[in-house]
Amino acid sequence: MKIYGLTKTTLLDYPGRTACTVFAGNCNFRCIYCHNFELVTNPERFDRKDEEEIFAFLEKRKKILQGVCITGGEPTLDPDLKDFMIRIKKFGLPVKLDTNGYMPGVLAELIDEGLPDMIAMDIKTDRKRYPKLAGVPGLDTKRLEKSVKLIMESGIDYEFRSTVIKDYYDDEAAHDIGKWLSGAEKMFLQGFEESENVPEKGLKPCTKEEMERFRDILSGYIKEVNLRGID
Repeated sequence: MKIYGLTKTTLLDYPGRTACTVFAGNCNFRCIYCHNFELVTNPERFDRKDEEEIFAFLEKRKKILQGVCITGGEPTLDPDLKDFMIRIKKFGLPVKLDTNGYMPGVLAELIDEGLPDMIAMDIKTDRKRYPKLAGVPGLDTKRLEKSVKLIMESGIDYEFRSTVIKDYYDDEAAHDIGKWLSGAEKMFLQGFEESENVPEKGLKPCTKEEMERFRDILSGYIKEVNLRGID
């Protein structure tokens, strides 16, 4: 698997667990607010980690770590993802997979194999504005809907999450997302942080009050909706 980063210890990436995080390169989206944009567009500029280096690290830390998070980029684009996850599981470590949900066929195979113990899927905005925010003209939202259904019916732990950006999130968006994810167990709304690294400049976060209103709207459809990273 093509790995371009390793966070050796995190208390944030895998909820409730002390974990490490592995970063895949490449992505099929070009999100206008992506903080890892250089990684997904030019992964060759980053030092690639050898798989055996990762597994040697896990061997040393397997009694301390409580899980491994695989993020990106978009991990489901890597043809070696399944084998990589199988090897991680041999250490007795749970695996959390972060995904944009655009590869439902890959997700279905991984779920059928019992490989992810948790899945976190990003929900960018409402389906109407999704192509622009994801930077993919002609984006097929049916593929995202299929992934949402797979995840919700998988029987494994999951969460949906949205990074909330002004002009792309409003009451209409919250209602559309709520209808789309109706009956889901858990969703998090995350505050957007302005950065020089994102490809589109001038994006703004929503206020805490706006975030709370979106949470209240979504709570009419989703069992548990919380704010994350909001003071």
